[in-house]
Amino acid sequence: MSEFVFKLPDLGEGTVESEIGEWFIKVGDQVSEEDVVGTMMTDKAAVELSSPISGTVTRLAGEPGDIIAVGAALVVFDVDGATVGGPSGPIAPKGAPTTARPDTKPKGRVMTSPAVRRKAREAGIDLAAVPGTGPGGRVTRKDFEAFVAGTSRGPSGPNAPASAPPSAGPESKEIKVIGLRRIIAERMAAATREVPHFTYVEEIDITELEALRKHLNSKKTDSVQRLTLLPFLGLAMIRALKDFPQCNATYDKDRNVLLQHGAVHLGIATQTNDGLKVPVVRHAELLSIDDLASAIRRVSEAARDNSIKKEELTGSTITITSLGKLGGIVSTPVINMPEVSIIGVNRAVERPVVMNGQVDVRLMMNLSSSFDHRFVDGYDGAAMIQRIREMLEHPAMIFLPAKTS
Repeated sequence: MSEFVFKLPDLGEGTVESEIGEWFIKVGDQVSEEDVVGTMMTDKAAVELSSPISGTVTRLAGEPGDIIAVGAALVVFDVDGATVGGPSGPIAPKGAPTTARPDTKPKGRVMTSPAVRRKAREAGIDLAAVPGTGPGGRVTRKDFEAFVAGTSRGPSGPNAPASAPPSAGPESKEIKVIGLRRIIAERMAAATREVPHFTYVEEIDITELEALRKHLNSKKTDSVQRLTLLPFLGLAMIRALKDFPQCNATYDKDRNVLLQHGAVHLGIATQTNDGLKVPVVRHAELLSIDDLASAIRRVSEAARDNSIKKEELTGSTITITSLGKLGGIVSTPVINMPEVSIIGVNRAVERPVVMNGQVDVRLMMNLSSSFDHRFVDGYDGAAMIQRIREMLEHPAMIFLPAKTS
């Protein structure tokens, strides 16, 4: 038997080891050159690895969640007699048993994200059958969901297959904490362990802001370009940070140095199928309301469909997080280290408010903020939120020219 050892390559950014995220092969599988064998997890993303050779898998380095050093053996192949044999695919080694495949049509590598690939495998769906609308025919999350929605209805009538019998009862299952979920868990634990959080909540009357938002959206012909509350909050926060630079900072604990940033690289906490990601809008302080809204929309969607670039997941100086319609009344946002501030948006609700001795129905929303109390005094954190509140309650202030010294 002639062996070929596929070693874990350098995945860049100074990575010396990586975590096995998922295998798409198993021992005994015949693999063609350029077939995707699995994913490796870095701190930034899941990286798909392709086989550099055709052969039969004889050994895998470990299970999902195991850590492998760069340069260590990842997959071992038996390459005796295994070559790419034209339309029929790789030729089996001499004397080896063969299994007829129902579909001998050659299939190229289907481009998609690891999350979509995993969902397809769990659902028993061949990704080659899913039409891809992404660049180069890439199968996006929306493509996969549309395909599933179209096939889930299935055949009907007397010849339709019977549904599976119901389960006898609930069962427990073990879910290994690996990949992005493990990284999130470690970072959250480190943030709550190392950072003394100071949380401040303020209610805001956004009745006028909502009226302005609806007015501006009524002028837009493309519904995709309509504004949410986030870009207004982003602009108000950017203006407030000019007077509270200590809140737009990151802490380098290795050097014991606090870095106050002139630029605002805005992190947007985004829930994805793979867990929480924080894509970054760089130099948000230079953007108009429409440009900021477009940038937030772009990086959020890219984070969800895994088309986000690695460099767009690092370098934020302050983060906004929102639970959308599930925003609740109050939340306690966990600081995205090494930042020192985070602002959370809660749900907006109409309720009666006393104004000038009269009861009026107003649209109210809470902002829940957290600060690193080592570097942001409670008074300064509260004062910054009060400044943001003033601008959101009187939204014309967001667009007034900045004061010159």
